[in-house]
Amino acid sequence: MHGGLGLFRLVTTVITLIIGGGVFTLAGDQAAHGASGAAILTAWGISGVGVFCLVMTFFGLSRVKPELKGGIYSYASAGFGDFLGFNSAWGYWISALLCTVSFSALLFGALAYFFPVFGEGNNLASVVGASALVWFYAFLVSRGIKEVTGVNAVITISKIVPIFVAITAIVLLQKFDPAIFVENFKAGADPALPFWEQVSGTMMITIWVFVGIEGAVAISGRAKHEHDVGKATVIAFVCVLTIYLLVSVLSMGVMPLSQLATLENPALAGVMEAAVGPWGAVLVNGGVVLSLVGAMLGYTVLASESPYEAAVQGVFVKAFARTNKRGAPIVTLVVTNLVVEAFLVTMPFSKGGYQFFYTISAGMILLPYLLSAAYFAKLTFVDKQAFAGKLGGGIVLWRVLALFGVVYSFFLAWASGPVGLTVMSLLYAPGIVMYVKGKKERGQPYLRRPVDKAIVAVILVAAAVSVVMLATGRVSLV
Repeated sequence: MHGGLGLFRLVTTVITLIIGGGVFTLAGDQAAHGASGAAILTAWGISGVGVFCLVMTFFGLSRVKPELKGGIYSYASAGFGDFLGFNSAWGYWISALLCTVSFSALLFGALAYFFPVFGEGNNLASVVGASALVWFYAFLVSRGIKEVTGVNAVITISKIVPIFVAITAIVLLQKFDPAIFVENFKAGADPALPFWEQVSGTMMITIWVFVGIEGAVAISGRAKHEHDVGKATVIAFVCVLTIYLLVSVLSMGVMPLSQLATLENPALAGVMEAAVGPWGAVLVNGGVVLSLVGAMLGYTVLASESPYEAAVQGVFVKAFARTNKRGAPIVTLVVTNLVVEAFLVTMPFSKGGYQFFYTISAGMILLPYLLSAAYFAKLTFVDKQAFAGKLGGGIVLWRVLALFGVVYSFFLAWASGPVGLTVMSLLYAPGIVMYVKGKKERGQPYLRRPVDKAIVAVILVAAAVSVVMLATGRVSLV
């Protein structure tokens, strides 16, 4: 049964789903990694193709396997067994709650423009403020309030208007200096850094700003015409990529990368202040605050609903499926917020605050993305008939898209660097305990397949190596 969204409304809905808080920090984050303009544009080129392949993978799976309703992790389970399906669900959950942590740092970094007591958004005052906000949201959700009328509209206006004002102001007021851009294109903040290290250093930023792409195809059931869904997905992706490129490129024409690298979050506020004066910074910071206050409510719901749904389907422990009398997933809500609180407490001691947590958040979602793309690739080889009459184009086209999505996911894992891989291995290890406990509760067999045992061994060895590297100082999180 189809809804009433035409092509235009489908496109705008998908755009607002994808664009998040990361667009406001793009310019500073890319410069902070020492990348030149050439390296930044190379990273965008790779990610443009890679993310497009992931978008089309999720679109293809929604059409070929519409019966898989268990979220992004159901693809991993269907393709590679329930243990990898569990790890996909686990990674998705941790990624979602880390989004809340990173948004907290960015939110209070923006508030610091108006209230200096919050410092750079990761001091004690920020932790106290963020804690109060996330527990208040938990209280709202526990009362059965999943959506507040007008919140989505406020979020959309708050993040879209400042971005378009910034782009328009820089272009129309001729604040883009080609000479500055050319210098930035040639050399970054750290000219001694090898080119491919510059590229890899900016890759996690490019995937972070696209986190949520898997939700873009979820609106397909609301389309007026089914054939508009694929078209809307592609158009929206191109529009979002264009917005990101404009913000990135125009910022490099306003000030040198060495200055962009030192801007406080959100960096776009600093760019606007340099281009048009204080009102530009007020606009961007205000927009960030309003946008994230709403987005954090949404992620409070998502981070509690995803483990609840996983428990209902027998993936997580039974306790996570409990609800209160209002139907709210109270156990996952409390546990999720306790984990968020634990990360918030470490925020003053973590290196980079917002950047550190979004790197880990983006890293944790790579496994769900990788397994989804791998499952789609598998289908293109072993179940070609499933594509008949459901997707246009030849099977070879979809096979190429899926395989490139797999390669891109592996490349991003490498780009996350030693710190990212260290933290990710440590965060996946505790999931083994939950998986085993959940299986025992249901009287079901577990870890019988050799491949599952091998995966457990890899996770535990990686976690042990990470602990040793942290203990010996080879990797530092602070």
